[in-house]
Amino acid sequence: VTLVESGGGLVQPGGSLKLSCAASDTPLADYAVAWFRQFPGKEHEGISCIGTDGQIITAESMKGRSTFSTDAGRNTVFLQIDDLKPEDTAVYFCAAENLAYNPPFKTCLLDHIQYELWGQGAQVTVSS
Repeated sequence: VTLVESGGGLVQPGGSLKLSCAASDTPLADYAVAWFRQFPGKEHEGISCIGTDGQIITAESMKGRSTFSTDAGRNTVFLQIDDLKPEDTAVYFCAAENLAYNPPFKTCLLDHIQYELWGQGAQVTVSS
């Protein structure tokens, strides 16, 4: 499975952005899927994820400003961030953890160590 992000770019402060993450070979129904971002010199920071239980977990710092969604078949997942601030400038990644051999209905974790599949990253720059 290959993950491909799109939708990054330059956004003015206060604006919104919607990132997409498409899976190449198979729907992601048996995967936990997450969005992370990485600031220069820092570890990946978890934003939001969905488990095979369908529950969406969002980091406290992003609640109210971010929306995680998927298409009906979970071939593509999305992350919308509203009211963007310069400090949101980072590279945004989607990641997936194969849970096909785990018990069903597993809740996702916002820990980058859990995820073995990563997209190439999408640069988001918030600047006027």
